Amino acid sequence: MKFYNAAAPSPRRVRIFLAEKGVKLPREDLDLQEGATRTPEFLAKNSLGGTPVLELDDGTVLTESMAICRYIESLHPEPALLGTDDLDAAKVEMWNRRMEIEIFSTLGSIAQHSFEFFADKVEQVPAFAEVQKRTAVRKWQWLDGELADGRPYIAGDRFSVADITGMAALMVGDFVGVEIPATFSHVNRWNDGMRSRASWSA
Repeated sequence: MKFYNAAAPSPRRVRIFLAEKGVKLPREDLDLQEGATRTPEFLAKNSLGGTPVLELDDGTVLTESMAICRYIESLHPEPALLGTDDLDAAKVEMWNRRMEIEIFSTLGSIAQHSFEFFADKVEQVPAFAEVQKRTAVRKWQWLDGELADGRPYIAGDRFSVADITGMAALMVGDFVGVEIPATFSHVNRWNDGMRSRASWSA
């Protein structure tokens, strides 16, 4: 297998997942600024020109971070990051989607609509980026309320892929300069815990 990586949030989700599993894969780091994912060779692997990409030994290509994580989990089931049984897996899936839609996507929209790097990839609306900055604070406030029950991780008592999606969102928040207000004590407790994990620097 070969993992095609880049300095971006979605590949980072896979990097953290691999680090938490203790799995190391042959890896090629692609320079997004130099257009490495827009070459004919790479577009033949992923027509959308994005990372991450996992190329299997038989030439099969998997794209999208969650699809790659699911495949890795099937090969390396411990520690279980996608759930320990059917109900737990459903809860992890629920919270992972909530983190993707409510937090990760909101912060990602700020970058997409305000950074020059994305100017040729999306039709940018700078005013939307400003709206999303305000929205992001409300999303963190929502999560703060959810975590007020004292649970240490997003989906419950165990670290899961929902936390990994959150870690990627924290990275985007750092990138776009949207901080979690200090008054959101429950989110900041979780935030501190995620940044202290060895996989944070994956």
